[in-house]
Amino acid sequence: MRIAKVNAQPDWTLMVTTTDGTVGLFDVLPYLHYDAFKELRFIAEFMKIRNGGYFVEWQCGADLSADTIEAKIYDIQSV
Repeated sequence: MRIAKVNAQPDWTLMVTTTDGTVGLFDVLPYLHYDAFKELRFIAEFMKIRNGGYFVEWQCGADLSADTIEAKIYDIQSV
């Protein structure tokens, strides 16, 4: 999977659009208890996201692979 577009939402979810047209939500909240994601507990830091295509990363250095996102994305088009 390749990420075409990603937008951080103020509820600690990511709105993700993939290159194959899937649009879904990924919940980052369960990851915030890990040290690597501790800076993202601050919503201002969480909103500083960058799309790397096969990963997303934040300014603080935290990142998630497209594989991780694909495994837990909630497809909002199938609702």
